[in-house]
Order: sequence, then structure tokens, then C-alpha cells
Amino acid sequence: MSLLQPYFQQCASAAFSISFPSHSFYVSVSKRTFISCCSSQSQTALVDATVDSKIAERDEIRLGLPSKGRMAADTLDLLKDCQLSVKQVNPRQYVAQIPQLSNLEVWFQRPKDIVRKLLSGDLDLGIVGLDTVSEYGQGNEDLIIVHDALDYGDCRLSLAIPKYGIFENINSLRELAEMPQWTVEKPLRVATGFTYLGPKFMKEHGLKHVIFSTADGALEAAPAMGIADAILDLVSSGTTLRENNLKEIEGGVVLESQAVLVASRKALIQRKGALDTTHEILERFEAHLRALGQFTVTANMRGGSAEEVAERVLTQPSLAGLQGPTVCPVFCKRDGKVTADYYAIVICVPKKALYKSVQQLRAIGGSGVLISPLTYIFDEETPRWRELLSKLGI
Repeated sequence: MSLLQPYFQQCASAAFSISFPSHSFYVSVSKRTFISCCSSQSQTALVDATVDSKIAERDEIRLGLPSKGRMAADTLDLLKDCQLSVKQVNPRQYVAQIPQLSNLEVWFQRPKDIVRKLLSGDLDLGIVGLDTVSEYGQGNEDLIIVHDALDYGDCRLSLAIPKYGIFENINSLRELAEMPQWTVEKPLRVATGFTYLGPKFMKEHGLKHVIFSTADGALEAAPAMGIADAILDLVSSGTTLRENNLKEIEGGVVLESQAVLVASRKALIQRKGALDTTHEILERFEAHLRALGQFTVTANMRGGSAEEVAERVLTQPSLAGLQGPTVCPVFCKRDGKVTADYYAIVICVPKKALYKSVQQLRAIGGSGVLISPLTYIFDEETPRWRELLSKLGI
């Protein structure tokens, strides 16, 4: 159940308070606020029945993708790199296909709407930032993270305060919480768009007197304008914070985030083909991401046997490859006879160790060194797939 739901009250003043044992939080919003009601078993059953009916009424598997911005572009690039290019007949349309995945529809949506529609049963799979899943999913058990590290969209949800004034010597969350200024009458004012994760984080870390306000646009201006004491926002490099005389503090990171593949538990269990499609997408992602920055290095080396050559190669730590070098004879015809004076060595080397590996190969007699980038590394069944089956009770 949402941390905030039981405490929301619809009101004309666009403000609401949240009370926990020994804690008081106030959340003000600039637009019409939330209609609140306490969750009950009957309401939960009604929602579950609605989701089940939506799953039953369509056969297509639906994948939600971000519709705009850097996350959208990077997501399409990842799918293309995995040979899962999205085919969109009209760029203004919100629905598309991936020809390699039969019976799958791609729907372009705002990230927060992807999470909401996963919960409502209108989508089965989605790619969004972990911050979005955490904020709008609010710990709902129907959401399952299938892949938690798609290697783009890196950022962190972090608390930031001014470098000046009463905050000049405040460098940690503990010091911020211990400031005597914060009282029921004058709470710490935090501007944020994360009205679920923000209060949850403050409660967990013992900050008792906090008021949250939402704001459109750049939150970094809020402290300088005097409408907030601190901000809780996504940070990538931190440059924007520094340019606005703001600083992050020790212990103030709420969440480390990047793009994730998320699914509806009900859809994976109940929708025909959804689990198989998820398996294929996961395998393609894993194979591609594992190959990033890896190169195949092939060289010829003279030797009396494959074992002798392998022993020579394994004396060099950077030539071990993924599981060890592949060594096989190179046959040639000499004086009418087929002989194998040379052996071919094939290893997988990360980019940062590439030149060092070539030098070591040459030092032990390697020649004719060939290098090519890797596109995929398909391994045994991945731990993420086994974890997913375990979560589903399969």
C-alpha cells in the first residue's frame, strides 16, 4: 500500500499533511491534489479483477517505451543493437512493432504512464528509469524488475542544499536533521517532484519536520528564490547544482537509478507468450551488454602441441579470456604432407587491456594478430532469468 494514500485529502487549498508516529510531514502541490481513500480488501480485489480482465481481453503482448527525450533515443538504440529495431510507420503514431518479436506491440508513453499502465494491465513490459518505477510503482508487488542495469540513463535521486547561509557548514544528512531551526511551526522546506520517495526517505532517516512542495521546471532555482530550503531531484554530473550554488550532502542519496526492464507479474503468468518474449528480450540484452567493450584477439603461435601453447599463453594474466584461451592447430601442406606447426589462439579481451594483451602475445611468440569487436556473448542461462523464474514461483 502507498505510504501516502491513507493520508491524502482532496482540498481546495492544494496542500495536505501526512502523519506517522513521532513524525509530521506536509506536502503542498501547485495543482489540484489527490483524492484519497484508505485501501481495503474489497478495493484491492476490484483492482485485481480489473487487471485480470484486461489481460484476458487481448492477445497481443504490449511493451511500453519512453516517447521523448534522451531516454527514448537511448532505448531505441539499445533495441537496435540487439537486432530488435522498432518499426514505426508514422512518427506521430504511438504504436509500433518489432518484426523479430511476433505478437508484440510497442507503445510509446511517458515514463510515469508506463508504470501506471503496467499496474492497470494495459501494458505487460516496459523500459523506464528505476527512479520512475520506484516513485510511481510505490513498492507494488505486481511490478518485477527483469533487468536492473541496461547501462544508460544513469543518475541519482539526491537531496541538495545551498552552499551558503545557514547551510554553509552542513555537509551530511545527520547534520541537516540536527539543525535546531526545524520545528512544527517552521519545517524544512523541500521542493521535489518525488512526493512518494521524498517523505518515505525522510521518515526512514528521522527527519521529523519537513514540508514538501512540487514545482514545475528547474528546481535548482527554488532555494535562491526563497521558496524552498532544499531540493530533492535527479542528478547526473552535478554541474547544474554547482552552477546554482547547491551541494549534495553525505547520506542524501535516495536512489541510484538507470534504465531497467520491468514487467507485470500477472502478465508474465497469465498472458500467453509473454514469458517467452521476455526471455528472448532478456537474453538479447544480456548478450549485447556483456559484449560491450570486449574484443576478440586471434594470433598464430608456433608450438609442439596445443597444451604447450596453452601453457605459454596462461603464463600471462591478461590472456586468460572469459574461461581460458581457445587453442587449435593451423594446418598447412609441406613436402606433400599436412602438418600443424602453428596453433591459433583465440581470446576475449576488454578494451582497456587490449594493447597490453597484444604486447604479451608478441612477447611469447604470437604473430599475425587479428582484432575484432564483439557484438554478443551468449552464455549459459543467465542468473537474471533464474531469478525471474524464482520470483514467479516457476
